[in-house]
Amino acid sequence: MSAGAEKNREMYLAMLKTAVEEARIGLGEGGIPIGAALFERNGKLSGRGHNRRVQQGDPSAHGETDAFRKAGRQRSYRDKIMVTTLAPCWYCSGLIRQFGIGTVVVGESVNFRGGIDWLVENGIDVIDLQSEECVRMLAKYIADHPEIWKEDIGVD
Repeated sequence: MSAGAEKNREMYLAMLKTAVEEARIGLGEGGIPIGAALFERNGKLSGRGHNRRVQQGDPSAHGETDAFRKAGRQRSYRDKIMVTTLAPCWYCSGLIRQFGIGTVVVGESVNFRGGIDWLVENGIDVIDLQSEECVRMLAKYIADHPEIWKEDIGVD
């Protein structure tokens, strides 16, 4: 973790709590426990959401897209922080790149690495908090529902 990221670690952990709450809401609805939230650089919450693919039958209803949509239109996203319980998939990484979200805080990348390397290569500041809580929550879901998980990440 960079010196700047280490300095902001407590703020990032507080932001991650919002994403974890969303993941738990999604799990309670029978969905995949992935939550996300979009914050302003000063820590003000803009939008929060969770993966709703199962609940809505919508393959594009990922946690990051849900939070992004709920944040509404923004003049710029460069100063925004996307916080997500799991490393963003390629689809959500594209959204982050397309709109120039400057920082991504990831709860974990053990269960799925997604597009982290690509985001970093393209100048996005990615902070992986390596949250054991996030790792355990998704690992249990994957073990209990492997077919739904494979569908979510596009694996046969």
